[in-house]
Amino acid sequence: MIVHPASPALRLFEPTDLDQPVVRDVVGWVGDYLLRPHLDLGRAGPVCPYARGSLQRGRLLVNVVEGAPTTAAELAFAIRPFRDWFLQLAPRESTDSAFTTIINAFPQLTDYTIVDETQRALQRLFVHDGLMVGEFHDGPPDKPGLWNPHWRPLRSPVPLLAIRHMVASDLPFLVHSPDLVAVHRGLFAGAP
Repeated sequence: MIVHPASPALRLFEPTDLDQPVVRDVVGWVGDYLLRPHLDLGRAGPVCPYARGSLQRGRLLVNVVEGAPTTAAELAFAIRPFRDWFLQLAPRESTDSAFTTIINAFPQLTDYTIVDETQRALQRLFVHDGLMVGEFHDGPPDKPGLWNPHWRPLRSPVPLLAIRHMVASDLPFLVHSPDLVAVHRGLFAGAP
């Protein structure tokens, strides 16, 4: 477990902290789903091409949020400190930055619309910091796969909001907003 040096109430579990049931569930989901190919994916390879490197480097970190936030504002408030901490833990120029992920897990949350609303509300703020915030739950979110528009790949057994650095291949997630595309181009000018 990693404890924030200035705010001891902020804690992140590492992939080896399997005595924590939610961490065990998240790590199991990563291994059983994200690390594997899927027939509906529409391309070769694992569902998430970065997850293996994240696990191998010990850079998959889990924040377990107790209780069930009832609004998107409450959910955003719960994870905002982890966005700031993420920027300290994984500066973009660090070698492991592309593999660092904070998964904010909400095991008691049953209203998945709050997760979706929070992601929409936070996306602009995160992207302007060069970050992505992604929503996952058992709904699953009504967002199609990049290579198969009929598949909904953002399914997870626990409602989650994941924080990670933006990568060049994230452009399709931002095309709905010209200013977010401009941020992406500023970070990845010349990238394919």
